[in-house]
Amino acid sequence: MRLFIAIFSLFFSLSFHTVLGASSPNNKALIESEKNTIKIFQDNVDSVVNVSTIQQRNGGWFYGDFEMPAGAGTGIVWDDQGHIITNFHVVQNATKFQVSFQNDKTQYEATLVGVEPKKDIAVLKLVNPPKKLVPIHIGSSNDLLVGQKAVAIGNPFGLDHTLTEGIVSALDRKIEGIGGVTIHGMIQTDASINPGNSGGPLLNSSGLLIGMNTVIFSGSGTSSGVGFAVPVDTILSIVPQLIKFGKVIRPGLGIGVLPENVKARFGIKDGIVITYIDENGPAKKAGLTGMGQDEWGRYYIGDIIIEIDGKEVNSYDDIFHVLDTMKIGDEVSIKYVRDGKIKTAKVKLSGV
Repeated sequence: MRLFIAIFSLFFSLSFHTVLGASSPNNKALIESEKNTIKIFQDNVDSVVNVSTIQQRNGGWFYGDFEMPAGAGTGIVWDDQGHIITNFHVVQNATKFQVSFQNDKTQYEATLVGVEPKKDIAVLKLVNPPKKLVPIHIGSSNDLLVGQKAVAIGNPFGLDHTLTEGIVSALDRKIEGIGGVTIHGMIQTDASINPGNSGGPLLNSSGLLIGMNTVIFSGSGTSSGVGFAVPVDTILSIVPQLIKFGKVIRPGLGIGVLPENVKARFGIKDGIVITYIDENGPAKKAGLTGMGQDEWGRYYIGDIIIEIDGKEVNSYDDIFHVLDTMKIGDEVSIKYVRDGKIKTAKVKLSGV
């Protein structure tokens, strides 16, 4: 009997270990880098949402107005008040917004709080948020290093809460944005980013937000290992203003600028041609003038700004990024051309 019990015990023990080994996804311990990636996903997946947009269309007198899906992207839970951040191009032209969370079949309605097209950032707010919201953990982007780990979570091609991993491939890239100006300081990553990832988080090895995935360079429209994210430091400067004011209030001169193609028709290559002056703006107070018309209705050129604080400006993109580094109330030195002569003026920037 004792022999039987010993044999039975040995058989049971071997069988148990055999079954345990067979059911394990990997019979080896996870390495540290795998554990880190898993932790990043588990710590942040509840802070990543799917954003679906709906557009109202006019079907004419026969069909009337109707709604149709406009697109989908990713969003990030910003705070416990129900604010969701995403890309402007995700919500552009949409009239309704629906947000969904992992393992939650409810579609939560959201409203648009504010947008900043020039940085491709938008803020939504949940109308009736779930009881528990998990805001993303905010990091920093000013101390990033090329080569450090980068993890993206998003909804590529509608495959919700997909994780991809790579590195920070480059820093301070300038990418043509949807708002008519380049976006400076972009983070380049080889973490796979595809349509649907837009608006999702780019995270470091500590699971902290370092950027918002925005655009890819690809001839096929799918990941080519060259993706770009808006730095979190930029997001931190924009989102609070969108939540408070619904827009970004930035420093300006109070002027209009002649488009590049029209400027060329006047035979002007360098500088910024002022089209109009805000009567209550700082440029007007400094004595600058814009374009005008003679008695025959022909337009003539007024002042042409060529430098701001020693920096050459030859396009709207140039002047936008020079002023983007400044604050309301800063005084800047303007060098401009009037009637072929170079002049200077001091201008105190106001909010626009």
